[in-house]
Amino acid sequence: MTTEKGNGNLPGNKEKYPLRIDKIEDTYAEAFNGICCRVIVTADDDLTLQRAAYDATSTPGTVIGRVEGGVEGWLNEDQTPDHRKGAILQFWYNTTDIEKFQVELSYRIRQDILVKPFTSVFDASIKPSGYIDTMKYVGHCGDGYEWEEEIYGRHMIVVPIAIPDFIIERKLGYMEGIMGANFWYYSKSKEAVMEGGRAALKAIESIEWVITPFDICSAASKPETNYPWIGPTTNHPYCPTLQNILGGESQVPEGVNYIPEIVLNGLSLENVKNAMKKGMEVLLDYEDVLGISAGNYDGKLGDHQIHLKELFP
Repeated sequence: MTTEKGNGNLPGNKEKYPLRIDKIEDTYAEAFNGICCRVIVTADDDLTLQRAAYDATSTPGTVIGRVEGGVEGWLNEDQTPDHRKGAILQFWYNTTDIEKFQVELSYRIRQDILVKPFTSVFDASIKPSGYIDTMKYVGHCGDGYEWEEEIYGRHMIVVPIAIPDFIIERKLGYMEGIMGANFWYYSKSKEAVMEGGRAALKAIESIEWVITPFDICSAASKPETNYPWIGPTTNHPYCPTLQNILGGESQVPEGVNYIPEIVLNGLSLENVKNAMKKGMEVLLDYEDVLGISAGNYDGKLGDHQIHLKELFP
């Protein structure tokens, strides 16, 4: 089951943007290995579907030990098991602790999808590494009255609820993939932040199997912190409002007033790289985008290094 997206094969960009590519810093983004559960959510109407999809993926949380997600794409009635409109959602976790992953995933399903009228959840995994059994943490919401049934050619759990009934596929596959790839765009104006960022997100949507869990993110973080009980805190050298306080420690380029970040997760490193390139290509066209960079930790934390200039051979 796929959305109407391409495979991300993009042409080289030197001839098209010979000068604007100079905006890209010679640096790299660190990315991490993670596991992903990919599902289809369906509903009777567009509004309910959108609320379920956005609510379930609204809180990026891997940096604080929770699941994060995003909407990969939207499906027509002829693309879903029950012939209703649907959404493909990805849920990600940066651990191999499958038990912890399925607990965290169940919170998103129970609190954000099951409670929406007439919703259903189906597996949409691609060559999964293994499966999560949804009975323990979702099916038993029926308090023992739930039952199993073959529906739409799939093995489903029927959970009796006050608006009958919620159904979910008994096994959801999980896959290995790439988390936390990113790029920053040094912006002079709010318009560049928002209009440029939204245009970049729109371009990234054309790449299959990739999500942007934060959309436009306004708070890049760092692993070291004065307050470890909070977790990651602000990446202070890149905070424009701290330039006068930090003096020579500030890393904010001249003329830059905002440093938004776009984070990407995807099922393959190739598609993540192609999505990064797509988004960066769009931002190169904005006069008030003064440069493009990325977040890294001197290569100490990430499993992968994605060099920005190498995306434009």
